[in-house]
Amino acid sequence: MSSIAISSILVVLSIVAIIYLTAKVKFNVFGALFAVTMALAVFGTGLPFGKVIDAMKTGFGNTLGGISFIIIFGAAIAVCMERSGGALSLATHIMNMAGKKNTKAAVAWTGFIPGLTIFCDTGYIILSGIVRTISATSQLPMPLLASILGTSLFAVHCLVPTHPGALAAATTMNANLGLLVVASIVFAVPGLIAAYFWSSKMCKGMDYAPATVEAPAQPSTTQLPSFAFSLLPVVLPLVLISISTLLTTFGLKDGVAAVFHFLGNPVIALLVGMLCGVWLLACNGGQKGDFSAVLEEAISKAGPILIITGAGGMFGAIIKETGVGGALGEALGSASVGLLVPFIIAALLKTAQGSSTVASITTAAIIVPSLATFGLDSEAGRIFAVLAIGAGSLVASHANDSYFWVVTKFSNIEMEQSLRVFTTSTIVMGVVTFACIWGASFFFL
Repeated sequence: MSSIAISSILVVLSIVAIIYLTAKVKFNVFGALFAVTMALAVFGTGLPFGKVIDAMKTGFGNTLGGISFIIIFGAAIAVCMERSGGALSLATHIMNMAGKKNTKAAVAWTGFIPGLTIFCDTGYIILSGIVRTISATSQLPMPLLASILGTSLFAVHCLVPTHPGALAAATTMNANLGLLVVASIVFAVPGLIAAYFWSSKMCKGMDYAPATVEAPAQPSTTQLPSFAFSLLPVVLPLVLISISTLLTTFGLKDGVAAVFHFLGNPVIALLVGMLCGVWLLACNGGQKGDFSAVLEEAISKAGPILIITGAGGMFGAIIKETGVGGALGEALGSASVGLLVPFIIAALLKTAQGSSTVASITTAAIIVPSLATFGLDSEAGRIFAVLAIGAGSLVASHANDSYFWVVTKFSNIEMEQSLRVFTTSTIVMGVVTFACIWGASFFFL
């Protein structure tokens, strides 16, 4: 048996081991990730013993470097929103507008629209506090609303070229960005709808509890901050990030644009949002010293999330060292089955190493030399190829994906619940999205 075949088996066994240890044995998540990652690094990568820990530290550190400040400031926004009553104000307004029967749909669009320009993990961190409050007030199970919000953000993150994976794939394939933006939004909708109904199906008959939130002394909604005021800590970061994204799309980098790019950096945008949250708290019964208390609570909440998220990135980095993803890509890259090839390669890469962005970029690099072979060497063909890659990068978000841990931990739900509802929903979403893309290709290719 070849070394790559052995490594492939070990990768599969590693994923199964993490799921078993955390979901069934109830072993500590970080402990399970660390132990399994080390075993895989020793037996599945061929790395010298002296390089094993270095590779693990690099994967852990790179993941934290990209998300740590975002998680801390995002957690601070959530604390401010809860303490000031802003989250309850937003949740009450959304429920009053949508009605109890439409609460789930309101949560889906709450994620989908901001997700057009904001990274899924950043968006989930910002919006999770609101959704927890909606779950508590509507008594809808938190795993259900977590999956609906998580998939609505994830759909556009993987498909729309305002995000790095889809944008890099489109650039590699020289696809028409204007047409791709429109097409990707159109095809994200059926995937989101499929995930919405699948999430509901997976929660049906299960004894999943609604979220519990600490409610400050608020005897009536008349004492809550206004809806517009409460929106500021949530919407302002989204607006700043969106402006920066649009300026980048139009190729504007200097002068006034440079200022907006600085403010639109997710770390700075969330810092601004946190300061707005502190202001909201100060204007609604806050006291001296609340800013320090907010940071203390935010760091306390963010700490475990950061550790587990970093460990998930570490696991993904070691999987990459095995070479399994590259071997799978090369093997499938020689097959001539049209759009199915980029979809399968992206899905396997995403499932194996965890990053949708890496899956999209790698798949595009593998596919672009063979576009003519697959009958995709045309303007429409390149657009459909990028869309197929995006659909594949949706499948599947699980233990080696940092976003999986953001959804799980910021929702305060069990890993087993998240795997059952959210992970399976990402699989269904990816398959349904690709089915729609494939069906449409018969009319446009």
